[in-house]
Amino acid sequence: MNLTLKIWRQKNASDKGKMVDYSVSDISPDMSFLEMLDVLNEQLIEQGEQPVAFDHDCREGICGMCSLYINGEAHGPDRGVTTCQLHMRMFKDGDTITIEPFRATAFPVIKDLVVDRSAFDRVQHAGGFISVNTSGNTIDANAIPVNKHDADDAFAAATCIGCGACVASCKNSSAMLFVGAKVSQFALLPQGQVEATDRVLNMVKQMDEEGFGNCTNTGACEVECPKGISLENIARMNREYLKAAFKG
Repeated sequence: MNLTLKIWRQKNASDKGKMVDYSVSDISPDMSFLEMLDVLNEQLIEQGEQPVAFDHDCREGICGMCSLYINGEAHGPDRGVTTCQLHMRMFKDGDTITIEPFRATAFPVIKDLVVDRSAFDRVQHAGGFISVNTSGNTIDANAIPVNKHDADDAFAAATCIGCGACVASCKNSSAMLFVGAKVSQFALLPQGQVEATDRVLNMVKQMDEEGFGNCTNTGACEVECPKGISLENIARMNREYLKAAFKG
């Protein structure tokens, strides 16, 4: 396939940035989207130009590093996949593909297509954990019975990889699906009950301080989420927050 790429180029965080057009040829439909960008970068290096900077790591849809806004959609036109799992067969010969970084106040651009998502780390550090005694008196996990429905929902919430597609696809740049998933994976299990009150209050507070917006209720986040995290997690987080606020 021969393609025209319109790519956001930005030298650094303070640079204004602009869209730049590139052409790539002989792209196999079996290539992943990132492999196509590798081909472009090899071409740019051979021409003595700066390669396009973009985030990637595992390239298996696990790490959540790859984060591109492709033709107006987080992770591109396919569903249930990350950018690294998107294949070029989703496009046609002669297509023009627009590639941008995830756009959000809380995700400032570092360079080209790379954004700073450390805001998610700070939200997680605010309460996305449980305190466990590891001094040798630990309790076997199977010693505490857990309802299967709750366990399944907790595992579903825990599949969130923190890629930020929910934020990028939301008109308000809301992180409520991400935070809702992180709160839910503990709220559904007995191990998470001890710190439940502080967890939800602290994580929501940190989410607000990072500059994320409120939920729009349009559901775009669930549609674009590569792991299909349900909006039910936002509802659960809201219930947990109300209970914690009354306790506090």
